[in-house]
Order: sequence, then C-alpha cells, then structure tokens
Amino acid sequence: MAPTPGHPIVIRNATVLTMDPSHTVLTDADVLVQGSDIAAVGVGLDVPEGTFAVDGKGGIVMPGMIDTHRHMWQTAMRGYGADWSLAQYFVWYYLEHGKSFRPEDVHAGNVLSAIEAVDAGVTTTVDWSHGLQTPDHADAAVDALESVPARFVLAYGNIQQGPWEWATSDGFRDFVKRRIDTRGDKLGFQMAFDVTGDPEFPEKAAFEVARDLGVPVTTHAGVWGATNDDGIRLMYENGFMVPGTIYVHAATLSHDSYHRIAATGGIASVSTESEQNAGQGYPPTWQLRRHGIDVSLSMDTSVWWSADLFSAMRTTLSADRSREHLEAHAKSETITHHALRAEQVVEWATMGGAK
Repeated sequence: MAPTPGHPIVIRNATVLTMDPSHTVLTDADVLVQGSDIAAVGVGLDVPEGTFAVDGKGGIVMPGMIDTHRHMWQTAMRGYGADWSLAQYFVWYYLEHGKSFRPEDVHAGNVLSAIEAVDAGVTTTVDWSHGLQTPDHADAAVDALESVPARFVLAYGNIQQGPWEWATSDGFRDFVKRRIDTRGDKLGFQMAFDVTGDPEFPEKAAFEVARDLGVPVTTHAGVWGATNDDGIRLMYENGFMVPGTIYVHAATLSHDSYHRIAATGGIASVSTESEQNAGQGYPPTWQLRRHGIDVSLSMDTSVWWSADLFSAMRTTLSADRSREHLEAHAKSETITHHALRAEQVVEWATMGGAK
C-alpha cells in the first residue's frame, strides 16, 4: 500500500545518522516527514492520525547526499570512457565531438543523470554544465532538471568559448532573466569556468558578472596540465577568492594556494575516483585536512564512472589512508590509528556538500 499524497510519513525503528555537529547516531529511531519537511527525529515518536508508516528495522536513514560537481550532460555516454585518461577526455569533449552535442542531447544526458542521482540517494546535484554552447542548450538543461523530483544546481558553463565571451553575452543575460530569476526553490545557480593562469587574466570579466549577479563561481583548480597556482594567485590578487567559491579537484596546488583557499573561505570538491583514474592529481583530502579547508565530494562524470557517492566515500577513505601509510613507511614508521574516519567522509558527502 502506497502513502497518500500530502499525508505524513514516518520511518520506524531505523538506525538514524543525524549528521548533527556531534554525529549522533540513534538506534531503533523514527523519522517523521510532513510535506517537504523532516518534522521530527527520535525514538517512539507520536505521529498524526493517518500517517503512513514504513518499517525501517535493519536499515539506515541518513541525509540525502550532495554531489557538488557532475557533468550531467555527458551521461548519455555513461561508461563510454571507462579507459580514458584526462587527455583523451579533453580531446573528445573539448576539441572534437563535444561541440556536436545538440540541445536535445544535453536534455537526454541531464534526465538520465538526474534519475541516476536520485536512484543512488543523491538528492542534490550540481550540474557542472560546461556543454551550454547556446541559450537553447541551457534551456534544455534546465527543462531536464525540472522534470525530475530532486534538487539541482545549474552551474552554467561553455567550454567552446572563453568565459569572458559567454558570460557577458546578451544570450546569457536573457537566460538568467528568464530561467534563473524566476526559478523555484529546487534549482540553484552557479557560474562554472576555469582560470588558465594567463597573466592578462581575461576571466576577470566573468568574475565581475558573477559578483554582479551575486552567485558563486565553481572552478577546476589544481588540475595537472590544465590549471595551477597562477590561476589561484590571479583570483586572489584581483579580489575574486571569496567565501563560497568552489575549487574542484584542487589536487596539484602549492601550500600557498591552499592557504589562500582556507583564508578566503573556499570549499573543495574532491572527485576521488576521477582523480585516481584520469590523472587530475592525487586526491587531495590529506592536504585539505592539513590546511583546514572544507571538503565536499563529487563524481565528476559518468562517462567513466557511476553516480554512486557511497563508492566515492569508500574510495576517498582508501586514497587518504594509502597516502598516510606511504608517508609513514618512507620514514620507517607505522600508522596504528587512521587520521581520516568513516564518519568524516559521510560528513563530506552530506553536510560538506550542503555548505
């Protein structure tokens, strides 16, 4: 028997990961949902008459996971690049076939990715949408996201143009006015572009647009062979490293750059499986922890991996601990207690993404 639409739902007798600041775990506990809100969490909850009950015995209830960086438009090719390096990915999407994607192709990829995310327990996904070659592509992306009952953030980008071009265009301004200024509470907005380190800093114009719109910038930073410390320095010197800026990968940066990110309230999005597979750099959680930088997790693209953030959590633990052991072994030492705990990666996959 299915719940009646609009009626409250209670999950009974589950193990509940609250993910509060103390990481409280409740056993044989209930979660009451009324409308779109979690109304109460506790043991033996009193619930309104007519509440639909779900037996959660033996199960775990936890906050929905948040993927802070996924190229959803590529998902129609899921698994196609399982053996690709980052160089092959760049050639395929940036230089060759990526420019052939039509609005309907972007729509198909986004619908598939959105459903895949919800199926994997990811209730909010940042669509790092750098395939938006035209406003029609952007409309198709939003149409797809709005067709699936979850939360999404459109991170608008276009790898076929410099951000100083598309961000200042009439088409982009019109799109923001039509689709973003009138959006509902289930669609967020960011601007997605990278800083190459060109000393002329042409990306400045796009940062100024983001500042005028009051929206965060998400940028691939510290990616081997693509973005480096020069980009971070230019952002900092021009006043564009601000709280809420998201630094994706952040895997090949100097201590100076990590200090700048920490000091300005930046947040990292780590895609461990992607970084290990494609070569953006060694997953940097060990560096981010040392510098006190907030961490979130992401899957990057389903063209080579899945949308499973549980897999991302396990892989992140493995990568961080492997680095810890290797550093100890190089000094003829032995790790007896891991620095990174399982509960911390659950924090990153949920509350880290929320931040």
